[in-house]
Amino acid sequence: MCSSAYAIEVTDLYEATLVVDDKTRATRAKASQDALDQVIKKLTGKAGNGNHPLIKKSKRRISDYMLKYEYIEHVEGELKIKVRFEAEKVEKLVRDSGFGLWGNRRPLIAIWLVIEDNLRRDFVTQESYPQLERLIYDTAAEWGVPVVVPLMDLTDRAQVGIAEVWGNFSEPVEAASARYSAERVITGRLFKQPNSSSWQLDWRYTDADMFESVQLVGDKQQLLISMVNEMSSALAGEYVIDPNKSYATNSTVITVDGLRTFDKVERAKRQLLTISTVNSVDVVYRSKAQVQFEVEHMSSVSDLQKSLKLEQSFEVYVDPRAFHQVASSSNLRYSWVGQQ
Repeated sequence: MCSSAYAIEVTDLYEATLVVDDKTRATRAKASQDALDQVIKKLTGKAGNGNHPLIKKSKRRISDYMLKYEYIEHVEGELKIKVRFEAEKVEKLVRDSGFGLWGNRRPLIAIWLVIEDNLRRDFVTQESYPQLERLIYDTAAEWGVPVVVPLMDLTDRAQVGIAEVWGNFSEPVEAASARYSAERVITGRLFKQPNSSSWQLDWRYTDADMFESVQLVGDKQQLLISMVNEMSSALAGEYVIDPNKSYATNSTVITVDGLRTFDKVERAKRQLLTISTVNSVDVVYRSKAQVQFEVEHMSSVSDLQKSLKLEQSFEVYVDPRAFHQVASSSNLRYSWVGQQ
């Protein structure tokens, strides 16, 4: 799965949308402060960081961090405000507060969910259970985690049935998830406990050797929120850049094969610069076969490698002459597989 999957570039990390009662200045100020909390949650992968003394102090000067705001009025009468913040200022606030940063390249998670309701089992989709499907997307958006709930159209159903998801049969589910370029895959089953009004949710990653199954009991909607919260928090723990390493600027040379034209070199350079922890990129060597880039980054080398792993334009170099490919944490050679 992971060899053909890639990360999603999350573009709304620095904005948040909230429901408001009116357009008064006081309401806007409070909503903007709450919006900053949501943005910090996306950037750090943790809830509750808004109570940090430095962040609480910054809220008293919320306009210093805001880029713009706009109201969204819905036909049914609901009023929302969308607030966008200046990326550099918010990132500095997060770092100064001692929190790690989660970059804008994030793994896409496919969530296959079957619900048993009144002894009838069905997939959770936009058509069958639109409120539950929307709840999954909305909760994931609060963390800045890209998810996809499969369409369950004829293409999906030709590969995966209810029994495969209910029983967590990994192989067909992972094969069907390749259609969505998912990096991780979750299966879940939601049902009422016998002789009880409580619901139970059993969910797990399909690569069960790496992740144990999780069982949750309670309200139906709250169970889905808890699943997405736990999933997102765990992902953040894996990808957030260590704050103790992010203050020092490191210089690392990486080698990229397949950049045979000046245009491709420039594309690769621009792609490297989109990584949130990368400050600058310079070409230090170029031959007909490969290019070496000196990358200045606010992270450790291992964190830079994690970021590159999420880039669809670069793949770890595989020596075609080697009979056995040996994985190495010190391998800083890549192949360009971006736009040709």
